Amino acid sequence: MALVPFQPSPFFANKNRAFWNLQTAGWAGAMLLRVIPGVFNGQGFAFLATIVTNTIIGYSISLVISVIFQTLINRRPIITWSISLAALIIATVIYATLDAWIVSLFRQDSETPFTVLLLGVFFFDLMLLGAWSALYFAINYFLQVEEKADQLMRMENQATSAQLAMLRYQLNPHFLFNTLNSISTLVLLKETEPANAMLSRLSSFLRYTLVNEPSGRVTVAQEVETLKLYLDIEKMRFEERLRPVFDIDPQTSDAMLPSLLLQPLVENSIKYAVTPLEEGADIVVKTRLVGERLRITVSDTGPGLQDNDAQRKMAVKSTGVGLTNIRDRLAQAYGDDHRFEIRSKRDISGFAVLIDIPCERKAQANLAKGEMIE
Repeated sequence: MALVPFQPSPFFANKNRAFWNLQTAGWAGAMLLRVIPGVFNGQGFAFLATIVTNTIIGYSISLVISVIFQTLINRRPIITWSISLAALIIATVIYATLDAWIVSLFRQDSETPFTVLLLGVFFFDLMLLGAWSALYFAINYFLQVEEKADQLMRMENQATSAQLAMLRYQLNPHFLFNTLNSISTLVLLKETEPANAMLSRLSSFLRYTLVNEPSGRVTVAQEVETLKLYLDIEKMRFEERLRPVFDIDPQTSDAMLPSLLLQPLVENSIKYAVTPLEEGADIVVKTRLVGERLRITVSDTGPGLQDNDAQRKMAVKSTGVGLTNIRDRLAQAYGDDHRFEIRSKRDISGFAVLIDIPCERKAQANLAKGEMIE
């Protein structure tokens, strides 16, 4: 026999049902607190009937009060508390009057004056309705605070997603401009076959990258495949001058990172290492698992900061994409829990960028996504 998995839901997920559950349980508990001592003291049927009738009256009056409180809870504090207090006192007077009248009906042999009986039950009923009112406002204010916190979190997530999407969308026009410019040059030179090949690879690259959400994450293996598509396009321009090397630790293949995070780094190396050198340069993409963190290094064998210091500094702040884009995306995705370092020395050729982020596996990401959907 298959067991149906139990999936607990928050008590206040359905506020209307939660109210009726609390309302019924609360008044049932209040009735038991009054009935049990009477039973042990040998009270008869008249006593039990009195308690049950008064509980039903209190239950009904509290429903009327809840409607009044619901209309007042979001008003200005002075209006909410003054009218609520007035409604509580009026409700208590009505409740105590009915309570005393019911008691007098069931205890006709009692010589206690009605006024004394009314005063006797008034303070008890005031305490009962006062406690009910305090719980009503406390629970509703708690729910409002929770709702505002959830709303603020959703807005922050939406803002973060929008920011990540904006940063991601910056990449495609930047890359398209360079690629289309190369294709245009090939067309002007009447080299139609290389132009067609570049257009075909560009189409594959864009189709591959557009499958992923702009604010989504991909595995290292997927990011490497995207880079290879991009480098296939660039090799049409630079041929043997562009020499990519991938040193990917198999343990990092299913680690997650923001999509198209590394493409601007490779593009930066092409621009400032491959382009200015007649012999070209090597571009190395390396990933390693360091404890519970994913470390990525993108380096080149270009001139580094030795010969074109000014150009390299301009690369960092160049067009709003590239390295600045990477910094912003890492800050949006990981906050302060990341490292982004530029490594280059004046007396040593080459330029490297190191990225260190938490290592989140694809299976963990899918599990977290499934829990958020539930």
